[in-house]
Amino acid sequence: MGAAGRVVGDVLAAVKHRAAPGVTLRELDVLAADLIAQAGARPTFLGYHPDWAPRPYPGVICASVNDAVVHAIPDAKPLRPGDLLSVDLAVHVDGWCADAAFSVVVGRADPVDVALIEATERALAAGIAAAVPGARLGDVAHAIGSVGRAAGFGLLADHGGHGVGRAMHEAPFVPNEGRAGRGLTLRPGLVLALEPMLVASGADAYRHDPDGWTVRTADRSRAAHVEHTVAITEDGPRVLTLPSDRAVAGAHGHC
Repeated sequence: MGAAGRVVGDVLAAVKHRAAPGVTLRELDVLAADLIAQAGARPTFLGYHPDWAPRPYPGVICASVNDAVVHAIPDAKPLRPGDLLSVDLAVHVDGWCADAAFSVVVGRADPVDVALIEATERALAAGIAAAVPGARLGDVAHAIGSVGRAAGFGLLADHGGHGVGRAMHEAPFVPNEGRAGRGLTLRPGLVLALEPMLVASGADAYRHDPDGWTVRTADRSRAAHVEHTVAITEDGPRVLTLPSDRAVAGAHGHC
């Protein structure tokens, strides 16, 4: 899973570096596909078909812009200055999976969007810090949710993190809000994908696009999504999806 995580981290760093006004989401998808192939990995999203989806997912990355929170399909629409872009990626290496996401503003950023992304990153960091042996799943959920609510942002309803291993989505579900001291006890060897999704307006509601995949905020406000795959170890949480030294220079932001 560490090998898969390094591929995810490096590819996301390259995609983040490439994202700019005029670049299309499909171009970012092609870039990710090429880099994954060069690394000898397999894109997990491509062809993924859960029971609730009307068709298999057609892209390598999920590329969500502005009020699209997660699962948006890359298309030929070019990015515009000020767009808030969230990119999610999972890959398999030798049968093991890793999953991560980043949010970034393309071009000149509105301070409101910067604050939203920074709060989402702080929520993720708090969740990671809480993921220690002997803690409860509720401790992680409470840490994530407390940061998001304190900043005045909403938490996308019905969505959260998950276990990850041989498959991208495994038990347990990891809520982005919860009660400390409750739930599954975290033990070394458990691996979780933690992924806060914060909504600028403070609302939690969402809707699906006709494509059956794209999740948008119900009130059309902007949202941010960040994620890391985190292993619970005897020495504390270990983030598996950081970019390596081979990642694009200058692209070592919060991926």
